[in-house]
Formats: sequence, structure tokens, C-alpha cells
Amino acid sequence: MRALLAGLCCAALAAQAPKTPAPSAPETITLRDAALGAVTFNHKLHDQRTGGKCQTCHHASKPEKPETRPNQPCRDCHTKPPSAGMKTSRQAAFHNPTAQSGVCIDCHKKQAAAAGKAPLKCAECHRKEAKPVAGGRYGQPWHSTAGVHAVGFGSHGADSLP
Repeated sequence: MRALLAGLCCAALAAQAPKTPAPSAPETITLRDAALGAVTFNHKLHDQRTGGKCQTCHHASKPEKPETRPNQPCRDCHTKPPSAGMKTSRQAAFHNPTAQSGVCIDCHKKQAAAAGKAPLKCAECHRKEAKPVAGGRYGQPWHSTAGVHAVGFGSHGADSLP
């Protein structure tokens, strides 16, 4: 009888204990393997704009690749190249090859039409990252085609840097 009473007390205490919160998504996410450059987006802002409706971007589990947790990252299933049984590659999960339709660009078009603030051009989302180069010019250990060169501030000639 004492064991039963002790068991009931433990169960009651456990029911009142605070629940462990579900792991939250990071505030920002960077997708690094896009051919046009990495895409870093504010996940928290996107979550707020969709009213917390995760299914706006994260679709339900598919039989070809059942999810292992709710709202798992796109890259877990949409790989580059697509894994066996998957129809949609990583890039296609976000937009078609010409970036005229798809989950991201369709929403960006709606937002731009309504508020005029969503990025619509490739380079507004995709950013080339600087890569280390041995013996960089002018003492710079890096080089990238993005940055000052991409917006027309000179060339690699002597007139481009002071």
C-alpha cells in the first residue's frame, strides 16, 4: 500500500513539473551551398510574418522521406543532388531554376506587391562569400567578386585602391 501511495505521489509531482520546451529554430539560418552564393535569412522575422504558421514554408512529411522531427530543416531531405526517392532538389525546394516561382520567390513577390520590401533579385538574397587566397593583392588575404567590384568601384588596376 505504501508503494502504491508513493507511486501516486511521484506521478502527481511529475505531472506538475514544468515541461521541457521544444527546441526552437535559430534566429538566422544560412544556406551555404547555393551556386549564386550563400543565403542568410532571418528565420524569426519570417516566422512572425507568417503568424507562426510553420507550414507556410515547411510542408508535411512525405512517404518518400518521412520527417524525423516537426518542421525539420529543408536541407535534411532536400539534398544536392537529390537523394534516392526524392523528386525535389535543394534549389528546387526554394525556387525553380529561373527564380520565377517556388516557395520563397512566390512569397517574396506577394510581399513586394503589398509592401514593396521583399527582395526579388538574385543578389538581394544570394551573397558570394570571400574566400582566402594565398598572397592576396595589396596585402588583402581574400578576394571576392562581390563587394566593391560588384558595384563598380574601379577594377584591379592601380587606380582602384589608394
